[in-house]
Amino acid sequence: MATTKTLRLTFKNAKDKKVNLSLAEAAEDLTAEEVKNAMNEMCEANIFAKEEVDQYQVPLSAQYVERTTTSVFDDSGQN
Repeated sequence: MATTKTLRLTFKNAKDKKVNLSLAEAAEDLTAEEVKNAMNEMCEANIFAKEEVDQYQVPLSAQYVERTTTSVFDDSGQN
């Protein structure tokens, strides 16, 4: 069993849709203020566009997400 933790940032894009950005191995002791400030800086940078749509315009939320993976079988080392 393996557990991973990511920081998921949720923004509203230029088309008023929610978009997520997941950061693996993020520091686990970040404050709400630190995360929100970083998200605001990303929005102000205006450098994240996909198909000419600004992806990160308004910070909406941030969560730490833990995921546990339990292997049923793993033959990947045999090939």
